[in-house]
Amino acid sequence: MKTYAILALAVLAQAIGNVCLSGGMRELSSASSIFSLFSQAVGSPAIWIGTALLLLFFLLFAAALSWADLSFVVPAISVEVVINVAFAQYFLKEPVSSVRWLGALLISIGVILVLRTGKQTVKSEIEGAKI
Repeated sequence: MKTYAILALAVLAQAIGNVCLSGGMRELSSASSIFSLFSQAVGSPAIWIGTALLLLFFLLFAAALSWADLSFVVPAISVEVVINVAFAQYFLKEPVSSVRWLGALLISIGVILVLRTGKQTVKSEIEGAKI
């Protein structure tokens, strides 16, 4: 159960972090150089919040990988794609076509199928073998 809770928190942190980062970057004036873009980004609270949330996502993702298989964790966090599409449309007012929503629906179906298999982490045979 803790794996599912950590994954849910990770997905939420990633989706909100992406929205904050995207919104913050859109607020910047057009920069003439990468240095100018960086110096403007450093002063943006939205970019700092987005970066902190994406760092939190990474830490939660790493924790989940210590408890569950990569083949379970990565598809499970893919649900963030669907949440990102919804958040982009709602919070960032991005136009989202029906084809994008269909793609998000297909990802959702795949996530449901993966989650039904369970996390199935078992010690590897190498770890359990007596050498």
